[in-house]
Amino acid sequence: MKKTTSLVALALALSLTVGCANRRTPDQLPPAPGDGTTDDGSGLQDGSVDGVAVPGSRADFLQTVGQYGDRILFDLDSYSLDGEDRATLDGQAAWLAQHPNVRVTIEGHADERGTREYNLALGDRRANAARAYLESRGVSPGRMQVISWGKERPAVPESNESAWAQNRRSVTVVPE
Repeated sequence: MKKTTSLVALALALSLTVGCANRRTPDQLPPAPGDGTTDDGSGLQDGSVDGVAVPGSRADFLQTVGQYGDRILFDLDSYSLDGEDRATLDGQAAWLAQHPNVRVTIEGHADERGTREYNLALGDRRANAARAYLESRGVSPGRMQVISWGKERPAVPESNESAWAQNRRSVTVVPE
C-alpha cells in the first residue's frame, strides 16, 4: 500500500513538472499578426530585398495591386460587388494568375453595428462573394481560404460613418 502511494505521488510530481517544462517565455512566442516586420537576419523584410519586392510575396502583391488593391468595400448590410470591386478583384486575379503557387486567405469584415453573430455571417458572405468572383476569373478554389472576422478586427477603430465604411470590407491576404 505504501509503495502504491509513493508511486502515485511520484507520477503526480512528474506530470506537474512536465507540464511546466513546455511553457514559452514571451520572447519565444510568435510575432503578433500583422506587425509588419519579419526580419530574420536574411535580408528579407515583408517579402522584399533591399526595398525590391520578391516576386510572389505579400510585398509584391501589394505593390502590384496598389495600396488598397487588397481590399474591396461594401455598402451597409450588403455583400454585392460593384464595378470598382470587380476591377480591384480583376487586378488580384491577374496577379494570382502570374503566381500560380501562391495561396491566399480572403477575410470578411463588418462594422461594429449589429450582433456578433450577424456580423460574422455578413463577413463570411462578403469574403465568399470575393472568392466566387476570383474563381470566376480563373483562380483555383483550392488556392483560396475564407475566414470571417465580423466586427472583431476593424481597420479604423472609430465609431462614425467614415470608419464604418472602411470596416465593411473583404481583404485578400497573401501570406508572408
